[in-house]
Amino acid sequence: MSRHERWAAGAVALMLVAGAAIFLYAPTDYLQGPVQRIFYLHVSSAIAAYGCFTVVLIGGLVYLRRESLVADRFARAGAVVGVVFTTVTLVMGMLWAKPIWGTYWTWDARLTSTLVLWMIYAGYLLVRRLADPGRQAARIAAVVGIFGFVDVPVVHFSVTWWRTQHPGPVVVNDALPPEMLATFLLTMACTLALAAVLIAIRYRIETLSDERMHMAEEVKVITAPEPRMAP
Repeated sequence: MSRHERWAAGAVALMLVAGAAIFLYAPTDYLQGPVQRIFYLHVSSAIAAYGCFTVVLIGGLVYLRRESLVADRFARAGAVVGVVFTTVTLVMGMLWAKPIWGTYWTWDARLTSTLVLWMIYAGYLLVRRLADPGRQAARIAAVVGIFGFVDVPVVHFSVTWWRTQHPGPVVVNDALPPEMLATFLLTMACTLALAAVLIAIRYRIETLSDERMHMAEEVKVITAPEPRMAP
């Protein structure tokens, strides 16, 4: 078993532990009932997405300063994993909203800003896919990723800056019973570990992709026909 396979197995095991805590240890919420259990993965996925987009931010800044391929690969990996966790956040939020609000979606400040965040980083990935690989594409994507990070604090503080239907920061306000708080902290730690493993795996994929592309370019140069001299 390779190193990445061991990391993946460990991350899966941690998520199973978190799942057991969510369904077997945490008490059922008195007001919302069993659907409240979505909270643990919903919020943890949002925090993991913040972390992934922080990787994109740092990777973009380092690339613009030093043109480091390592930084660029980490930025690419962080964007892919961040979009995945943002998708999970949105889906979990919609599943939670239906029984509580009576609708899957409302143009609430938190939901809308989260959707905008997803669109920004989906656009980042689209830029990477459509632009010709190389220095220019990496620089354009770095700028998109850096400016896109501006929406992260908007998402996080939207429930305090504006009047929203979305619940406020219950963890910061110490509104959770000890069992729920412990379950949330465990789930958050396990989700962050999963995000880190996924970024490491994706970084390896990006590295292999770059190496394959570099080899293809070298082969193209070697096999290119020599220009003929005019008679």
